[in-house]
Amino acid sequence: MDTETIDSEEWDELMLNLEATIPVYDRINRFATLGQVKKWRGLVRQKMPAEGRILEVGCGPGSFAEDVVGTDLVCLDPSALMLATAEPRVNACRTERGDSLVEFVEGKAEELPFEDNSFDGVCSLFSFRDWYDKRAGLSQVLRVLKPGAKVVIVDPAKMNQLHGFFGWMWMRIWVGAYARIVCKTSDHPWKWLTKTYVHFGTTKDYIRMLEEVGFVQVKGKAIFPGMATIWEAHKPELGKGCCSNC
Repeated sequence: MDTETIDSEEWDELMLNLEATIPVYDRINRFATLGQVKKWRGLVRQKMPAEGRILEVGCGPGSFAEDVVGTDLVCLDPSALMLATAEPRVNACRTERGDSLVEFVEGKAEELPFEDNSFDGVCSLFSFRDWYDKRAGLSQVLRVLKPGAKVVIVDPAKMNQLHGFFGWMWMRIWVGAYARIVCKTSDHPWKWLTKTYVHFGTTKDYIRMLEEVGFVQVKGKAIFPGMATIWEAHKPELGKGCCSNC
């Protein structure tokens, strides 16, 4: 099983299905996580620096970004439709709070259109498993982070293959049944999120990948109630295994 890449044709179809989830995205996410997703997003916000320039890779319809207070926030997504949904939603909240407007950029994790060492933090919430080349994407994240800065990633948990089997059952049967009701069709787009979970690696797989790419202080753990994993890693500081151009 390839835990690093997604076939290009399958990735294109995945993007179409992800766009089809937009009207019910938040509703099904709340159901699928037993309401825990809001807490997990809050946890990521706490782990990001309170000041500086932050990048969210795979912002989707803006569910995380709308509650980011302060900071200079940049949201990237490969889907123009996701960005068109997220921009008014997020910037309306930012304007009401008096925060600066978010910069929305169409692009892929594997080809980040940003300069080296330009972000004080990077996060990705429930989109990492959809990157078509995870190793290349992490290498790009490392490049755009400032030395010593952190990346935080959250995605459905798979501590081992047995845990992954139960996760698949949960998504296929429990979440799938709800998605059929909400979407009013048995051929609902949420099937693709179950499919990407099947080919997603374990917590340790991506701890190892982060380390191999060049991150340090790498850790990953399942967060309550064992339905999601959070990874944290830092770009090496200058003089500690990191050159000025890395």
